Amino acid sequence: MTRPAPQPRVPALEATRVTVEPPAWAALERELFAVQDKAWRVFSDRYTERDGRLVFRDSLGHGLDGRDGVDDFYEAFFNWPTLYLLGGSDDLLAATRRHWRGVSAQLAEMGMLIDGMERGYDWFHQGEGMLLFYGLCLAEPGDAELRGLARRFADLYLPGGPNYDPEHRVIRAPHNGAGGPRWGFADDEAYFPWSLALRPYGMPLDWIDGFTSFDELAAAPERARAYGRVMWDRMGRGDVIVNLAATSLVTNAYLLTGERRYADWVAEYAGAWRERLDGRDVVPDNAGLTGVVGEYLEGRWYGGHYGWSWPHGLPPVGTGAIVGAANATLLTGDASYLELARNPLDTVLRHAERRRPADVTTITRRWRPHLRGLEQQETLMAPMRRGDRGWFDWNVMPTQLPVSLWHFSRDGADRERIDHLREGSSWDWAAVHTQRTKEEAGHEEPWYEFLAGRNPGFPERMLRSAMDACAQRVESIEDDRVDPAVGPDAFGIHHWQDRNPVVTEALLQLTTGSPQVLYNGGLAQMHVRYHDAALRRPGLPADVAALVSDIRPDHTVVELVNLGQEPREVVVQAGTYAEHVVHTVRADDGPALPVEGPYVAVSLPGSAQVRLTLTMTLRGGRPAYGTPWEAVDQGRVTA
Repeated sequence: MTRPAPQPRVPALEATRVTVEPPAWAALERELFAVQDKAWRVFSDRYTERDGRLVFRDSLGHGLDGRDGVDDFYEAFFNWPTLYLLGGSDDLLAATRRHWRGVSAQLAEMGMLIDGMERGYDWFHQGEGMLLFYGLCLAEPGDAELRGLARRFADLYLPGGPNYDPEHRVIRAPHNGAGGPRWGFADDEAYFPWSLALRPYGMPLDWIDGFTSFDELAAAPERARAYGRVMWDRMGRGDVIVNLAATSLVTNAYLLTGERRYADWVAEYAGAWRERLDGRDVVPDNAGLTGVVGEYLEGRWYGGHYGWSWPHGLPPVGTGAIVGAANATLLTGDASYLELARNPLDTVLRHAERRRPADVTTITRRWRPHLRGLEQQETLMAPMRRGDRGWFDWNVMPTQLPVSLWHFSRDGADRERIDHLREGSSWDWAAVHTQRTKEEAGHEEPWYEFLAGRNPGFPERMLRSAMDACAQRVESIEDDRVDPAVGPDAFGIHHWQDRNPVVTEALLQLTTGSPQVLYNGGLAQMHVRYHDAALRRPGLPADVAALVSDIRPDHTVVELVNLGQEPREVVVQAGTYAEHVVHTVRADDGPALPVEGPYVAVSLPGSAQVRLTLTMTLRGGRPAYGTPWEAVDQGRVTA
């Protein structure tokens, strides 16, 4: 299933072209690094204690379901390891590690963790909270503490662990974690927590007789408790498709350890969901404890927690399917798993129609800047959800889903799906809007247009937009009226996410040729990344800027610029996990040199610039966390 790693050969190229006036994007890129180096310190000083924990004098559990909130604490720092991996300041990694430890201790004191892992919650949220841990593992793959935790967390889902039934190949409950299956949605089996917060999404299980509306339940507590018991029985046990995000937890352990049992489980569990699709038009969102689809929903393939019906539909279903399929493909080399990822996207697109954005009622924030002034103009929209009354809840398809799938597969059919969305859009895909969602995404369209050669000014506009977004966050920190000695209360725990000034989407797109990570539990999927050969740390060296302008299947184009006078040594790595195999590299118009490995070393004298053209095979080698230093030490040759 896994492939042997190729023998590394690391050509050492030297840039010879001197740039008198560096490109504007290169100067802006280094300025963005500098701005963020100051900004994360402002956030840390304002919102954290000496040991790294967040300033928070309240406790979790009251007024909530007793289970929610863990992810919100970690999410305040979710992209800090990414900034370090891209070339952020040397002390950023230590600061991020301190915050992770401090927040973990804080959550443990509140009874939300068991031995460092969330006690039990859905993977739509756990996936968000784990991004910080995955980032730290990638940044420090040799760390014994992280490696031990990664094994322990993953073992909770392997055969013999509390969450997984290997006979029926199901994760036993929608809420799961270090405490095993956590049945229902709260520790009180009759608790109905969604009477207000999720009212816009309508009633879950709206086909159950005798329960008519949120208003009825809000006015009759006993009726609400009765409905809570129905939800416990119908939706609070068995497997759901968002549990596929747990494959990232296990894939992370494999990438750290190389232990085959982890790869085998990812293939087995993703394979179970692939088999549930076989023979169906639509991948189901639920399976009972015996593995039967619709076991507690009277045969319905829809209706599971965070599934096709409630609350969001395609976004969690599509994310879970893409994350699970990508992880299985990464570890096995079997691209047929990606059919599981394609199905949710193609399913809703078969029902797409031209509709007015003014009619959208849910998940509107992402599209407001794009559709401003076009609310009455029809654009291609797809139904996000499916219930007994058919497909409903039309919206613009979340572009990060098809873009992430195409970026991973680089398959022509996956690109055609994006082109279909573009052709049906009423708004300008080349426009860059300064917007900031908690996912720190939302600019997939102009980046895609840049890669297609239709948006040449994108790098400069995107970098300026990122700096504006960072400045807005810093200003919101400085103007924050929340008592810095007390922090927000339990109902304001998104406060920190809303002010996190670290912005990595622009840097991921431009320097690595990659989209932002899928927020509900995806692992980083960078096309290329970099290492500072002198400091032997990940990221671009000081003064060095990078731009990936082409990622077509037959070649990749990377521009490197040294804006300083000191020489810099860069190692270019193919793939987040050195999983791609570079066959040849060409510097500027020079000859193509053989590589047959994942690394290329580049020497950049002061004010030097070089354009690299790489040919490579995606996922041609064995994926693993690690560093190139052993390969550089043993395989460097003079080109």
